[in-house]
Amino acid sequence: MNLPNHGANPLRLYSQSGIEPPEKFLDFSENIHPFGPPSFIKENWSEFFSLLNAYPDPHAEPFRTAAAAYHQIEIEQIAAANGAAEIFTWLARRYRGKRVVLLEPAFSEYRQTLEAENAVISEVQLSSENNWQVNVDAVKAELGNSAAVYICNPHNPTGILLTVEKLKEIADSCCAAGCELVIDEAFIDFIGEEASFTEYLSSYPQVIIVRSMTKMYAIAGLRLGYVLAAPQKISELTEGAAHWNVNALSASIGSGCFPLEDYRQTIRLAANKERNKMIQFFIEENCRFSNSQANFLSFSLPDGKDPDLFFQDMLKKGIVLRHTYSFKGMDGRWFRIGMKSDAVMDRLREEISLWLAQK
Repeated sequence: MNLPNHGANPLRLYSQSGIEPPEKFLDFSENIHPFGPPSFIKENWSEFFSLLNAYPDPHAEPFRTAAAAYHQIEIEQIAAANGAAEIFTWLARRYRGKRVVLLEPAFSEYRQTLEAENAVISEVQLSSENNWQVNVDAVKAELGNSAAVYICNPHNPTGILLTVEKLKEIADSCCAAGCELVIDEAFIDFIGEEASFTEYLSSYPQVIIVRSMTKMYAIAGLRLGYVLAAPQKISELTEGAAHWNVNALSASIGSGCFPLEDYRQTIRLAANKERNKMIQFFIEENCRFSNSQANFLSFSLPDGKDPDLFFQDMLKKGIVLRHTYSFKGMDGRWFRIGMKSDAVMDRLREEISLWLAQK
């Protein structure tokens, strides 16, 4: 099957699977939480509406200043973009024709953007046999003659977190090898800033950190991400970037998200609760699962169960899972699910349990 490389495309997924979509379906393939955007957006919509008749600030203000203050870094160490996806196009251009190390399975945008710039990709394959843990020595062995290594933390699609200590070890080796370390922290908000590498950015000038506003704040439609790095690297990355690449709505709304610690904590607690309930369910059903710390996790069926049939049967039931045909090493045998409301998660467990009992 030629399926979409991303989640959040349920109708396209149904079309490419040759399955008629039911009137109602539940989409677990994307990782947006069920609480919706922060309430201040709706409450102040008239003020945001007034931004539409003027050009936005070319440097994404007031977002850039707010992000720099939140991370306690200099404004020259940050640039905003039309989603983290735009940043990966900047990075790919930076590594044009050079060797880049990817930890597979990996977010498909890494490879897609790098291949578009004729980068030479070297892989470090993670394995379910050791619960998708990163072998730091295997990463170190690939750094010679490499321009960069990409690490997603927490990892997508498993949600497994690499400790700051291990990241420092890799960063030290990158420094010695003259290799840049790109850390994708798109889901770090679901753990907290204590797990982020941003605190150590000034001590590791070869590190580039990519962040997303989409996941925690449920504002995927606004497309807003940002990158943190040494000022010279920020200048080089944004050279040639589109003028006004961040619209005024995104810049203003994004700046208002940083003070919302109570909102973030509510989301984290709910995601942790639902993830733990899902893990207990998988234990009872003899399914394997990833040791996720994010708002999603991956799982595989008990031995002898057909993953392709399961995926298609779930679609027919209106349950949209994230397939893993586009994740190297998972190859459709695993599935990723985003955490939703308790009632929606109950429906998912019910359908999986029924299917396992019948098949």
